[in-house]
Amino acid sequence: MFKYLSILFISVFLAESVYAMQAPKTVQVSGKISDETTGQVLQGASIYFPELKKGVVSNDKGIYQINVKPGNYIIEISYIGFSLQTINLSIQNNLVKDFMLNHAVVENTNVTVTSFLRTTSSKKTPTPISIIKKEDFFKGVSTNLIDALSKTPGVTQLSTGPAISKPIIRGLGYNRVVVLNDGVKQEGQQWGDEHGIEIDEYNVTRTEVLKVPASIIYGSEALSGVINITSNVPVAEGALRGNVFSNYQTNNNLQGYHFDIAGNKNGLVWGLNGSSKKAADYKNKYDGYVYNSKFSELNGGGFVGIEKDWGYSHLIINKFSQKLGMIEGTRNNLGQFTKQTIINGASGNSIVEVPATDADFNSTSPNIPYQYIQHTKYILDNSINWGTGKLKANMAYQRNQRQEFGNIELPLEKSLYFDLGTLNYSFQYLLPETNNWKHTIGVNGLQQSNKNKGVEALIPEYKSVEVGLFFYTQKHIDKFNFSGGARIDKKGIEFNGLQKNYGDIAGSLGMTYEATNDLIFKFNIARGYRAPNLSELGSNGAHEGTNRYEYGNTNLASEKSLQFDAGVEWSNEHISFTGNAFYNNVTNYIFYQKLIGANGGDSIINNEDKEYFAFAYNQQDAKLIGAEFNLDIHPHPLDGLHIENTVSIVNGTFKKALAGSINLPTIPSMRWIAELRYELPKNTGRLKNTYASLQFDNVATQNNPFTGYNTETKTAGYTLINIGAGAHITKKDKQLFRISLVAQNLSDIAYQSHLSRLKYTDVNVLTGRTGVFNMGRNYSLKINIPLQFD
Repeated sequence: MFKYLSILFISVFLAESVYAMQAPKTVQVSGKISDETTGQVLQGASIYFPELKKGVVSNDKGIYQINVKPGNYIIEISYIGFSLQTINLSIQNNLVKDFMLNHAVVENTNVTVTSFLRTTSSKKTPTPISIIKKEDFFKGVSTNLIDALSKTPGVTQLSTGPAISKPIIRGLGYNRVVVLNDGVKQEGQQWGDEHGIEIDEYNVTRTEVLKVPASIIYGSEALSGVINITSNVPVAEGALRGNVFSNYQTNNNLQGYHFDIAGNKNGLVWGLNGSSKKAADYKNKYDGYVYNSKFSELNGGGFVGIEKDWGYSHLIINKFSQKLGMIEGTRNNLGQFTKQTIINGASGNSIVEVPATDADFNSTSPNIPYQYIQHTKYILDNSINWGTGKLKANMAYQRNQRQEFGNIELPLEKSLYFDLGTLNYSFQYLLPETNNWKHTIGVNGLQQSNKNKGVEALIPEYKSVEVGLFFYTQKHIDKFNFSGGARIDKKGIEFNGLQKNYGDIAGSLGMTYEATNDLIFKFNIARGYRAPNLSELGSNGAHEGTNRYEYGNTNLASEKSLQFDAGVEWSNEHISFTGNAFYNNVTNYIFYQKLIGANGGDSIINNEDKEYFAFAYNQQDAKLIGAEFNLDIHPHPLDGLHIENTVSIVNGTFKKALAGSINLPTIPSMRWIAELRYELPKNTGRLKNTYASLQFDNVATQNNPFTGYNTETKTAGYTLINIGAGAHITKKDKQLFRISLVAQNLSDIAYQSHLSRLKYTDVNVLTGRTGVFNMGRNYSLKINIPLQFD
């Protein structure tokens, strides 16, 4: 409670400071929004200033009007069914600026990026970034947020069933990837295979994926990249808007629902949202229904704030709640999945394994063993015009409660209960732009405490403190844009009577060269680092969700990386191409390995009548090399036809072979996604923005696993066929609802992803196949109903 009161006190203090300041001078920007082809004015078009989190909508005459502080801004102009337009605009005095939107066949590649402290243009950013919008999420099929992002070039998922996915960026995951949600570094139990990221998939508005070390801004864990998720976006002045959404998937009977509404009246902004999701066990051709792969979620939240000429202040509250089964993959001699049950006998009770029933498969309530996860966030996000610059202050308190239930005799007993509390803070001062220089100085960090409240303890209780100081700058010279800076960090961890201290320096330097309006070259070099996490340092226990018994290593040193990136972007009216290549040298790469028993075989640990493979953490120097390519063709005169190909390649090796294997663990296979999509060029009748797509998701055989200590095995390649269609249903040019229909894995291929942890569960003695396979054929129906009360 003290932490909550502290945040409230800071909020009041900042608000009083702001009102004590003299109101800054503002200027008016106004104009008209219209259709470039027909000249028709567009009512309800959005004009948005991302850096200010401020915008307006055009009236019935297409006119917009907004007051802002003088300065240089990136502005987004958007309207449903039209290409997003992003421009850089210098606003020093009252300005009249008209905009004309079009139905461009090649999407605008100059999109807004918010992950580098200042809002900037993707064309001026030297690092590879992927932007995934809400519309992209709507057209796809997923069972969790990272699953939805896994088709992004360079991004894959380490999964333990449909409810648990962890992001892997260019071959690196776990605590090497920072996940930001509304400006706050998400802190759960991200060190474990069976721990997801605890963010409501249905409430995500936009996601940016940075595929480079970003330790310079975000600290220790941004070694391989950042996933920046925006959930709550205030609506334009005078607007009251919302959505009602539903999703049904056939394979596991998934039923998802979402509602949100937000308003803005005279600078007072607010919003509410709620989601629910339930799914039974999924199925595939080889395993049938996979017992205890079910899950359910119930999430909610909201925000309230004020937006004025001096800036804004937002208070955000979110609650994520999830129950999910833990898949053990145990089967009998008939190949049937089994569950534990208690039999009452003359000599007392006994626990036996019996086949799972149809009722078990169809239920959405997980059976033992299962997890119950609650993640609560309180965020105070402020941006204040301070002098001639801008102060950004973001503070948050998070509480992650993870409970695991694994005792059938005592079903309410918490086998594991991690209670993690984190206080995050970030203060940045954006100096005024001078001679095309943009300087930013800042400090951010956290205080964290983890308590064990269960009967077992996989990791020890601990306290952790992090703090970092950084300087970041951007410079524009003719066709060149430069950016870079440096950071110094300190981190302390206290556990089991030990005090471990880590510290390091991070830096980056990059540039872009706009050879022409259509051709851009990029280069970036970045140094990142990561301190070991508590699982790696202090584990000593059975990891139920991964069928491992883990031992930590208190002698681990920090990982350090030096990554080189080079990229090119080219586009014209009918073709766009993006290519990025990278080389990442990682010193003291941390990994887990199977332990060898005295007899030369696997080391097996018996824990409470269950057997687990023994694993321990080790480290070794490593390197990763890879590339991503995207080619999108729109052949004339079929301008609505998209022929898109995306290729992702990464190879990771140790500097020296370990137990006869030189390959890094958890390296994804090469992936080639080929999509044929047709978008109707004309909106006729009640159908608008109609499209149909055919996609081939090709994953190559992984012939280079980390076979040392029998840790990984080879994985066969596969091709999934996905088809989809969708449209906006309208009446008198007013959107009634959106619909999306998708068939995923249409040919019902039985496959195993190389990064699925279920691949290493028990052997099916009936078929001889090892582990559990991924989801089979799945049909999805999504419907979204927009609400507008302007």
